Amino acid sequence: MDAEDLNRTYLRFAHQFLESYDDPKTLAIVGMQTRGVYMAKRIQSVMASELGFDIDFGALDVTFYRDDFRTKLKMPDVKVTEIPFDLFDRDVILVDDVLYTGRTVRSALDALMAFGRPRRIQFCCMVDRGHRELPIAPDYVGVQIPTYASEEVRVRVQELDGEDAVYLVDGEDALSDKLSEGEG
Repeated sequence: MDAEDLNRTYLRFAHQFLESYDDPKTLAIVGMQTRGVYMAKRIQSVMASELGFDIDFGALDVTFYRDDFRTKLKMPDVKVTEIPFDLFDRDVILVDDVLYTGRTVRSALDALMAFGRPRRIQFCCMVDRGHRELPIAPDYVGVQIPTYASEEVRVRVQELDGEDAVYLVDGEDALSDKLSEGEG
């Protein structure tokens, strides 16, 4: 996907998020750190500028809710969680870049419940690549890309990466990139 494809998808998400509401006052968007936050901000911006709806926005870091954070050798990279509104009886849409095993979404559900009791939580991802380990499915999806376990899907956002795009990277390229970035 290129920038134009992503912009069309953000617009589609904005319309889909609002479809089931006569009055979306209960609706809130929560972006999952890191790229999900930027994606959610884009969707919120489209809802405001093109559709005239000012929707509450929050950012969520799930690091300490993950089932694997204690097993990693390096210190976790904790980001900001900021939910400046009450979650009680709200309709929350979680936004993230890639849905893979479902474990990060499970962590996000636990984290949200620690902040309050929403009426409903839905999930939106730009890419669903399959390979679920938990029974989690997106309510809104930009594109489904069947992948091999050795492949990676990389969603790029202008704010962090200098471009808006989605790439499918094969296993050897992904490993080579991690080694060159000192992650191997």
